[in-house]
Amino acid sequence: MKKTPKGIGLLSGGLDSILAVKILQEQSIDLMCLRFTTPFFAPKDQAWPGHIDGVEIRLIDIGNNHLQMLRNPRYGYGSQMNPCIDCHALMLREAGLIMEQTGADFLFTGEVLGQRPMSQRRDSLRSVEKLAGYPGRVLRPLSARLLPPTIVEIEGLIDRDRLLDIQGRSRKRQMALADRYNITDYEQPGGGCLLTKETFSRKLKHLLECLPRATTRELEMLKWGRLFRLGDDTILVIGRNEKDNLKLSSLAVDRDVVLSTVGFPGPLGLLLGNPIARDNLAPAARIVASYCDAPDGHFMHVSWKFAQNEGVIGITKTHRNHHMESAI
Repeated sequence: MKKTPKGIGLLSGGLDSILAVKILQEQSIDLMCLRFTTPFFAPKDQAWPGHIDGVEIRLIDIGNNHLQMLRNPRYGYGSQMNPCIDCHALMLREAGLIMEQTGADFLFTGEVLGQRPMSQRRDSLRSVEKLAGYPGRVLRPLSARLLPPTIVEIEGLIDRDRLLDIQGRSRKRQMALADRYNITDYEQPGGGCLLTKETFSRKLKHLLECLPRATTRELEMLKWGRLFRLGDDTILVIGRNEKDNLKLSSLAVDRDVVLSTVGFPGPLGLLLGNPIARDNLAPAARIVASYCDAPDGHFMHVSWKFAQNEGVIGITKTHRNHHMESAI
């Protein structure tokens, strides 16, 4: 009897990756899909809406490995701090480990040849496979007939003639396939990774310069507040609203200085890096106070807490525009 092949797929939640699954399911292939999460991207809904019946879907956090790669990507960055080639290779490497553990035969993605200028050129697709460590094992069902045959095609485990030859940025063929498979609920292409955003990338660059040993905890804070750079080794993060304050409070640890206004509603502030330096506490307190509800020129207090130590700083509130030179 012919062996039933098994594939491990990268499922972004976008239409292309869903279509890749549907195309392979037509050949009665045993499939498993992986959804990855980092501080920069994550599934909008961890509960899959049900397009892919009979396929196991695993959610895997690769934040720490992604951060290690991000510090020095072999193929560099895109227009911002997006290391797309290295990122795709990392996800395929993680998927490859599961492929080996489960005895699967190949990896697959929803990538389309020529759809993205940096990561989906022919040479980029080859580079991703090589960097991941699985050349010849990565199938792209939507563009497979335009690419060299993979090992499972050569071995006859997958019928190459039933795969597709889509290329370029047009979405017409994908939309036609979505109608054929009755797929209506999927994430829109592009825009899902914060590393492609100019504002976020600028904040991240400053954070890594100030805090070379930053962890995914500090990276998570970039999404939950305003950032200010105080010297070469200290960052102040302050909440923009109550939701930010609650999130920052949940992320705070003993090595952070936590600042809050006394007597007036205002933001929570976290001083990271070298927070207890004498030259940092007062400027941080002034910035935190400048965003509270007290009137400009009002004398007020800002409380601070660091590990088992705490205190209060008395300052005169200044307008927030006075501190924009340190804003990131």
